[in-house]
Amino acid sequence: MRFTFGLLLYSTLLITAGCGSGEDAIEGARSQPNDFVGNKNPVEDFSTGSTGDSSNAGGLASNEVRITMEVPDGVTSEGETTRRNLRIVQPDRVSVYYTNPALQNLGEPPVSIRTDSEGFTIIEFTNGLPLGPDVIIDASYGNTRMRALAADADRDVKVNPFSEYLVRNTLSRYTADEFQTIMDCVADNNGELCLNKYVWSTLADQVHDFEIDIPSNVGLSGALDVLESRADFSRYVSAMAGYAVLDETSSGKISASSADYNTVFLGIELGQTFLESTLSGSGQWGVRTAQEEQLTDENGTGYVYPALTLTSFDAFDIRVTSLANDIPYDREVLIHQAGNEFFVRGSDQWERNTHSSSPGAATLLEDTRLLAGRALFQSITGRDSSRIIGWTRNPYYLDALTSAPLDETTGPDRVISSYFSAGKAIELEAEGDQLQRLTTLEDQYLSVLEVNLLRKEGFESTTLNGRNYNTVYLATRFSEQTTPLTVETGLGQWQIDGGTISQSQTYTAVQRNNSGTVTTPATGTRTESWTLSNRTSRLSKGDLDIGRLNLDITTASSDLAQPDIGIGASTPDGTLMAFNLEDSPLGDGILIASEQTANSAPVTGQFRFQGVALALTADTNRLRHFDNALLTIDSSSAATLSSVALTSTHFVDKGTVTTPTLESPPDTSLTYRQLGAGQVQFTAGNLTLEGFYTASQDQFFLRLRSTQGNEEQIGLVIATRTPSSLQP
Repeated sequence: MRFTFGLLLYSTLLITAGCGSGEDAIEGARSQPNDFVGNKNPVEDFSTGSTGDSSNAGGLASNEVRITMEVPDGVTSEGETTRRNLRIVQPDRVSVYYTNPALQNLGEPPVSIRTDSEGFTIIEFTNGLPLGPDVIIDASYGNTRMRALAADADRDVKVNPFSEYLVRNTLSRYTADEFQTIMDCVADNNGELCLNKYVWSTLADQVHDFEIDIPSNVGLSGALDVLESRADFSRYVSAMAGYAVLDETSSGKISASSADYNTVFLGIELGQTFLESTLSGSGQWGVRTAQEEQLTDENGTGYVYPALTLTSFDAFDIRVTSLANDIPYDREVLIHQAGNEFFVRGSDQWERNTHSSSPGAATLLEDTRLLAGRALFQSITGRDSSRIIGWTRNPYYLDALTSAPLDETTGPDRVISSYFSAGKAIELEAEGDQLQRLTTLEDQYLSVLEVNLLRKEGFESTTLNGRNYNTVYLATRFSEQTTPLTVETGLGQWQIDGGTISQSQTYTAVQRNNSGTVTTPATGTRTESWTLSNRTSRLSKGDLDIGRLNLDITTASSDLAQPDIGIGASTPDGTLMAFNLEDSPLGDGILIASEQTANSAPVTGQFRFQGVALALTADTNRLRHFDNALLTIDSSSAATLSSVALTSTHFVDKGTVTTPTLESPPDTSLTYRQLGAGQVQFTAGNLTLEGFYTASQDQFFLRLRSTQGNEEQIGLVIATRTPSSLQP
């Protein structure tokens, strides 16, 4: 019965995740090719419509799992080579047992074990498939012994270093009481059905979506060291382990049955390119900005607009919020070669790509935080060209702010988040109906800012007239001329009247010139007027205004043209706007505008601190992603920043880029000042955070500027209030 219920819920999630308007995130995803094959091992095949890890679950009964054991290349030269430099082997021994936080063997559950025609071990769980972390599958090959959770979403249980890391580094962190809370959720012992019982099958499956190569010369111990050193992987596992402790009272749903959002998306990446032989090994900055996409087939032309869909429903008395998104984006990179040679590769170098997530359930906590482990779909560009490229993206832990709903039929008017996801560009080769992996063309380490604003049919930009806003932006400019890299942030005010924006902005920048020298130009001001207008969307039911906006210098752009500055969106009440800056005078990036408030600044509370910073020295480029750090408001004049960051560094002369490492410096005491009209400033030595807060006092939008030694750092962060149940 346990498995039947789980299967029904999982199917329900997938079906209902697609609800919403005809052109929402799911509709866009449906328009993309889907090559997913559900009966392949994770060898060298590559497909869209999958999240990286293929499944070998074909031919199984409903209560059976198949065991696929993968050992590091340093263990044996036998077996079929798979992605991540692992080899599929048939285990010498397999056992199944109950366990506890001490990882003890507490006896075998009712199972039967057989070997299928291809030599794989098949385990049948007589009383239904496990859902919790209390059942372990233990497999040995020679002297190498690894374990995996029996709970696994696709029923192809991979026993490899990734699963062993998960077992070792989650169960042992729990106290006996915490473990019992988890098992009560799984067993529904409290009489309430608990959504978080499905965390374990999701987590056991998603750890295998990470594209982390294990070196050839290491065994299991070395492989585990590699995974521990990958801060993005270890932080994801740790966050999900904490997520699993939330009990049934934490499961919530949005107030509306379905809510669609316009998405403004900025991805800042630092990585390493092997795409061109003459530049192989060079580091590169990249910027990704959301775009609308036109799709044409025999049925006509349609448009995919960057979007998020939240869906709410009750399944067997479980309150569920499901989400999925589809964000077409353009990408531009600046290659920085040893010797300070610079090369720009614009969006014309690649087909328009897409950043899309697999539909899945999330926990809505206290109507203010949306929590989930998110898996991202692979994508393919250049299918019919001489160079086919597959793009992978690692899972991430979502900790997003949602606003309190206005009523029982309206969803939150915003979903705001920042997260980190590494990935790769992989050269592909057609082999029959399949695409086979060849060489890695790029390693990518990506920090994302994502602002999702609720759509409203019939929205009029006149709603914004007569109002004053605080603004902040982050933009990059790439060039092959005297100043190859400029990173700029601006802070200011808007007054909107009749579609005309009167503004006063100050901006500051960090630059690298073509000799490699890092400079900080003097702060400037911007006072020219801009033009704001509706951007009508072409939907299946006709042309509608749904809250999307054009931002131009003088004359308003048409609905299908690229505006001078960027495309954005507004909340239905006009209190928050965001824009993707695209080939604008400011550069490529993001601009956020929040209505000014007379409410005083918060004087207490803890805020999730998330965002991106770009740091430059003469010898290095550094990407710093603030990974759910904590900003604590101690009083009306003092605050504390507990910083946690994922950092990748490009050493220019060495031609190397480090994988993400964890930075967790001592707490920083900040001086906190309210400047009026909703503006604030935090300072500590050479660190300045300045920006504004919303009228609800639960959101800060801040530009970051610091000088530490010879490192100049600049960025944009968001700080959003954390419920008491999530505070340390």
